[in-house]
Amino acid sequence: MTGQALMSNGSGIVIFGGTGDLAYRKLFPALYNLHVLEELPTDYQIIGIGRRDYSRWDYLTIVKEWLQKYSRVKYLEERFTDFSERIHYYKMDFDKAEQYPDLLAYFDEIKLQGEVIFYYAVAPQYFLPITKNLSIRNCRLRECKVIVEKPFGDDLTSAHALSKELKQSFLPGHVYYIDHYLGKEMILNIMTIRFFNSIFKGVWNKDFIESVQINAFETVGVESRGGYYDESGALRDMMQNHLFQILSIVAMEEPTAMESEEIKAAQLKVFQDLKPIVPTEIGKHLVLGQYAGYRQEDKVAPDSQTETYAAMKLLIDNERWQGVPFYIRTGKKLFSRESEVIIQFKQTAKEAEGNILIIKIQPDEGVYLKFNIKKPGKENGVQVVKMDFCQSCILENRINTPEAYERLLKACMNSDQSLFSKWDQIELCWNFIDQAIDSYQKYSGALYPYQAGTAGPKEADHLLLHDQHYWIEAEMFLEG
Repeated sequence: MTGQALMSNGSGIVIFGGTGDLAYRKLFPALYNLHVLEELPTDYQIIGIGRRDYSRWDYLTIVKEWLQKYSRVKYLEERFTDFSERIHYYKMDFDKAEQYPDLLAYFDEIKLQGEVIFYYAVAPQYFLPITKNLSIRNCRLRECKVIVEKPFGDDLTSAHALSKELKQSFLPGHVYYIDHYLGKEMILNIMTIRFFNSIFKGVWNKDFIESVQINAFETVGVESRGGYYDESGALRDMMQNHLFQILSIVAMEEPTAMESEEIKAAQLKVFQDLKPIVPTEIGKHLVLGQYAGYRQEDKVAPDSQTETYAAMKLLIDNERWQGVPFYIRTGKKLFSRESEVIIQFKQTAKEAEGNILIIKIQPDEGVYLKFNIKKPGKENGVQVVKMDFCQSCILENRINTPEAYERLLKACMNSDQSLFSKWDQIELCWNFIDQAIDSYQKYSGALYPYQAGTAGPKEADHLLLHDQHYWIEAEMFLEG
């Protein structure tokens, strides 16, 4: 046992995968920020679990380097010295059942006797083994919580198996399915824009909106995640969780109250109202692509048929959205790194373009509105103008706005489920994606190639051309 005890007494977080990119890049900076802002209990402990043979000093040195790069709150040496007193490192193979008694003995050794959060920052294949081994050791008696990173299974069947094990091992309400997109500032802001502005609230429906586009683009490839990604692909990695969650917030009815359960119920209704895709017509609703050179990436099969790009047309079968297409796309090695929601309003006259509202999620946060005015002077023509609010450009906003993981970790500590996915949502999304994948494999099977730095395969344009629509490339549009 290589863990080194620091005298403390209370609650804490146990990070399985404590030497991974997620822990270093996101979790430790978030916890450091909470520490500096005095939002952690004074006796709160952080235990990183990994396979590497590190001493505590080795571990702290690595954590320090990542904090210097990624912490939102200014890094100061004295702050880190104080923060480091919370941190422990424990070496183990977390897929080996025989090592768990020593782990729980170690918790007793460092007097981790309060509320414990187990964070699964590991590959999905380890979720079930860790849960079973904790359960055998009466984890339930510790009143623990567990945060599970996506993907929540590989399909509906494996998601059911994971959910069943988690429900048997943890108390009701103690399982947190984390989708970090739900912690992003502008995702949360969508509801404010929709429901607290009369200029949008009254026109957020089929009578005024022509179409909706939701994009999540990356300029990078799979990098070091080839082994995981080749088993997942864009549909499972991004569409089933992140983009469907954004869709539900954009499309949901106004909740009866701006509280967790009411918001989740409104989101769930959107998933229930998704119009099933006729299997033989899947080619009109889904296009998959793969960037050139993907099969040469590390840990990727040389004959891989995994998609790195997905574009989907969805319809919501309810009174508000009847006939309005929702176009969703995501991909790697595209022309820009950006996530946004684009609302295209209907034209009111032939000589005037339809208004466009863009909610920019990342990397810049803000709101863009394109609308029409009369041309200045004696002419009676129409001129397009824009209003562009960049929230993240304001220094004060950047300093005071919590990062997604910071917000989500604090919510879990406070037993607030409002920013987390619910199982019934996950189940419906998996069911829809599973059916789409099955239909695509049976009736299309096409995997369209595309070059790095482009907008993806040209075949994705056909999803919109049928409706006489086109993709709105927000990055180029905003610059223009």
